[in-house]
Amino acid sequence: MHRLRALLVSGCGVSQSAGGSLVGSSVLRRTWPTHHAISPTESTGFRRPLSEVLRMPTRSLIVETLVQQPVRLERLSGPITVMLHPLCIVALKLDRPEAKNAISRDMLKGIQSTLHSLRRDMSATVMMVCSCVSRVFCAGADLKERKLMSPSEVKDFVNSLRSAFTVMEVLPIPTIAVIEGAALGGGLELALSCDLRICGEDAVFALPETGLAIIPGAGGTQRLPRIIGKASAKELIFTGRKVDAKEAMALGLVNHCVPPGDAYHKALEIARDINQKGPLALRMAKHAINEGLEVEMSSALAVEERCYNSLLNTNDRLEGLAAFAEKRKPRYTGK
Repeated sequence: MHRLRALLVSGCGVSQSAGGSLVGSSVLRRTWPTHHAISPTESTGFRRPLSEVLRMPTRSLIVETLVQQPVRLERLSGPITVMLHPLCIVALKLDRPEAKNAISRDMLKGIQSTLHSLRRDMSATVMMVCSCVSRVFCAGADLKERKLMSPSEVKDFVNSLRSAFTVMEVLPIPTIAVIEGAALGGGLELALSCDLRICGEDAVFALPETGLAIIPGAGGTQRLPRIIGKASAKELIFTGRKVDAKEAMALGLVNHCVPPGDAYHKALEIARDINQKGPLALRMAKHAINEGLEVEMSSALAVEERCYNSLLNTNDRLEGLAAFAEKRKPRYTGK
């Protein structure tokens, strides 16, 4: 059974060697369980009190790959260590080449375990979701495995997948899907659960489930119309047709479309820009937008007011003002 091994990092510096291995010192190794059941109400999402969003425990997580894992979490840049609070970009990487990243039971467990760890990691300010497999983001559910499941097993699997993508959606930090090649079915639903989507010009998108006499069951019928509009979403779901990168950009399905092979670099550029901003402000901005969209305008403005006020007494706000006055870059600590 696959297990994700994480490194609980103290305030020491951690960097990535030229060969891709992670290098650090003063680390405490910890092994996370293979599976954590996560419900949307457990996550730091729409109904989580602001005090909990701002004060979640600080842990710096790195995945150490002892054997090939279908899902792993890695740091993409050396942390900015200020007062023992490293702020960094992390990447959730899909790596199941033999099945084009099709989501199996083991892969779902890896996603759940990674999200369970990440949602309490105050050192992470941005997460990128990307594929290690050439020319494919995620081919959707593993239909070979699905064929061997009973109807009740299918129901449990899809419910768990839907829940995991909801946890992804309501993570307190910004998330970016990096899409090269195919994002089909559950693969597109995974991308839809991210805040931003960056694709290469060779990307292909589809929700083909109606061709299999089912419907998108991991949030596709709800997130797609919220992103591209009801009429366009109905056409794509009813027909199951594929959408190329150019049309995806026109529909508003993706934020940026770049030459093939450049999606990762564009996403990293955006992630680095986000990483320079106040980490508490990023969490409150996402919370305000997500929760505000679920209610009418007057209530949404009240959400914004609460989020804004929660930042007034933070050290980061004072640091931002001081940095502006002194004409230097701010050194945020997430406090």
